[in-house]
Amino acid sequence: MPLQNRVTPSGDIVADPHRGLYTGNRGIIHDPLTKTLLKKHWASPAWITCVCEFRGWRRQVMGTRSWTELFFLDEATAFAAGHRPCFFCRRDDANRFRAAWEEGNGVADVLARDIDAVLHRERLDKGKKRLHSLPLPVERLPDGAMVQAGAESFLIVAGRPLQWSMAGYREVNEAIEDAMLLTPPSTLRAMGAGYRPVLHPSAGELTD
Repeated sequence: MPLQNRVTPSGDIVADPHRGLYTGNRGIIHDPLTKTLLKKHWASPAWITCVCEFRGWRRQVMGTRSWTELFFLDEATAFAAGHRPCFFCRRDDANRFRAAWEEGNGVADVLARDIDAVLHRERLDKGKKRLHSLPLPVERLPDGAMVQAGAESFLIVAGRPLQWSMAGYREVNEAIEDAMLLTPPSTLRAMGAGYRPVLHPSAGELTD
């Protein structure tokens, strides 16, 4: 039985057998005795995305009173949910993201906690996922942006929407309508300034 620790682009945490490319956390949000989530699904404004393997360390998933291991299909999914790269296990990626975030948002010398404060305002609305109006038409959004139309989430690559699922991306045969932005606006501006999130291989298979 899979644990409830897989994250959707809308930030929900669900149970699913597909693990994805990245792990990460929002602090301690589980009971290690039952390996179930607590009522509150975040305990810190620092929502980070980590690599699944680092220095050979192995963790007992949701088995101790330590940060709750969450899993994401890919980096675009983690960004859409409101996470950012970890400055410990992904220092190079985090520094590249910070540089692009500064350029895209017209600021300088920001710390991780400064980014977290902005993201926390952008990702939540009264405890639920905050959706944003599109600043550009879907076909002009940077690669890695994610939008929601109806109940479905879509990744944008080369101006094309690909439907998200826990197992990967699927082609879309019809135009999506009334889409709202899932990716926090400040992160979207970092993508516009050149940061390219790592995408699940299925996205490349559909756009090559």
